Amino acid sequence: MQVRELKISGAFEFIPSVFPDDRGLFVAPFQETAFLEAVGHPLRVAQTNHSESRRGVVRGVHFADTPPGQAKYVHCPRGRLLDVVVDLRVGSPTFGEWDAVELSSDRFNSMYLAEGLGHALMALEDGTITAYMCSEGFNPKAERAVHPLSLGLPWPADVTPLLSPKDTAAPTLEEARDAGLLPSYDDCVAWYEKLRH
Repeated sequence: MQVRELKISGAFEFIPSVFPDDRGLFVAPFQETAFLEAVGHPLRVAQTNHSESRRGVVRGVHFADTPPGQAKYVHCPRGRLLDVVVDLRVGSPTFGEWDAVELSSDRFNSMYLAEGLGHALMALEDGTITAYMCSEGFNPKAERAVHPLSLGLPWPADVTPLLSPKDTAAPTLEEARDAGLLPSYDDCVAWYEKLRH
């Protein structure tokens, strides 16, 4: 398993080895040893999510009140998607910045996003499936969003974004910050330390 830390602290790409043979192939997209070594604590899994999207569907930018927030380990078992992490932690050295990784069923790579980070994706092919493990279950009262077209994210120019009504109505980053909806970097760092002990 290769691991690459992204430019946003708390975000990593995991790239497993693939073992093909005449029957097909075998791959382990999540490996606890590699995860522990990279992140410094185990991945608590409270819920697994599965979505299927047609080309152009954008989901996000989503995040949850932190603590406890909701960390995600995202994988694409079918199709291709552009997975984006946005630093929404007020006070972070990279606040407002983003990084992106293409996840695909050809590479079997995954992205991990720590609590307090914003997550968005765009399906690049019809029938794209996103599967992800979440550290906390769905909590409607703690769920938040930032408008995915307001941040200059690297959505492909040749794909028309398709948004849900919830994401269409989401505030911009500045509006969310002014309304006090965004997580504090200091609170997030304290939460990460708690998870390591």
